[in-house]
Amino acid sequence: MSRSRLIFIIVYLTVVLIGTVHLRVSASRIYYRSRRVVVIRNDLKRQLGKKQLRLERLINPAAISESVRPSPTSQD
Repeated sequence: MSRSRLIFIIVYLTVVLIGTVHLRVSASRIYYRSRRVVVIRNDLKRQLGKKQLRLERLINPAAISESVRPSPTSQD
């Protein structure tokens, strides 16, 4: 095997290994970003659900009548 062929093989393998590492790191970054977006979206859904329940409690007529009803301690 000639010396130039050996150098070519070493350079080629080095480039292939660097490319492989780059692809793996890129894939890890993309996976991390996608998971972070899913977690943020789920958190926002949970917060929206809590706010919706709070709003429904305020709009519910039964809740309004309970808040308007006089307390038993204020009776004369």
